[in-house]
Amino acid sequence: MSEVQDHYSILLAKHYTWMFGTPFATKVAEQKEILEDVLKLAADNSHLGLAVDLGSGPGFQTFALAEMGYSPVLAVDTSAFLLNELRSHQGNLPLQTILDDLLKLNEFVSLATARVIVCMGDTITHLGSKDAVVELLHLVSDALMPGGTFVLSYRDLSVETTGLDRFIPVYGDEERVMTCFLEFDRSDTVLVQDLVYSREGLRWLLEKSSYRKLRLPVDWLEDAMVHVGLIVQRGQAGRLIRLVGQKPEVT
Repeated sequence: MSEVQDHYSILLAKHYTWMFGTPFATKVAEQKEILEDVLKLAADNSHLGLAVDLGSGPGFQTFALAEMGYSPVLAVDTSAFLLNELRSHQGNLPLQTILDDLLKLNEFVSLATARVIVCMGDTITHLGSKDAVVELLHLVSDALMPGGTFVLSYRDLSVETTGLDRFIPVYGDEERVMTCFLEFDRSDTVLVQDLVYSREGLRWLLEKSSYRKLRLPVDWLEDAMVHVGLIVQRGQAGRLIRLVGQKPEVT
């Protein structure tokens, strides 16, 4: 199991949906608005074809894509806990969960069959190296049909923060408080340390775990997407950077 998988298994998965501080349906609606803005759907969107959500977590983007008319929607993640949470909301939507590594994309998506692939919410920085990022981008480009779209969102941690700016209050309520501390100890990665205090009677219990995220300058990532043949537009998705890559149509 990788360091990231360990972190989610030990700490983050069970607090993941809570830490956004908003109901599940509200988060799905937020992501649907972002994706509708990017994908510019036609009026008849009842048969949009295959969509893939890489690093789906509990399914905020997965459900947004299904509600937009994509079918089937594949939700890929390495956390069994979060995929179980996703299935608890599924109902009759055409969703399929896949517990696997993102770098095995070519094993469950055939060449040139996906209309949309998304990798959002900082998932890309969980990969082990820049080489792994490039490998994933090649797999995405191969999986997209001509005219298909890749939507990526993430935090650019390439610029180091210092002092108290390294402490990030994530979310808190009467029962739980979560804080994150960033340690910029390497040029290529940042050490993310999550602390969660949970109330148990009159006591507060501390859970803690850490993992590394890649530091990916947005110019480098955009160039890497262009290198695999995508036409890229840069924008924002809330507080995250958004990169949208279009696979050219066949001429």
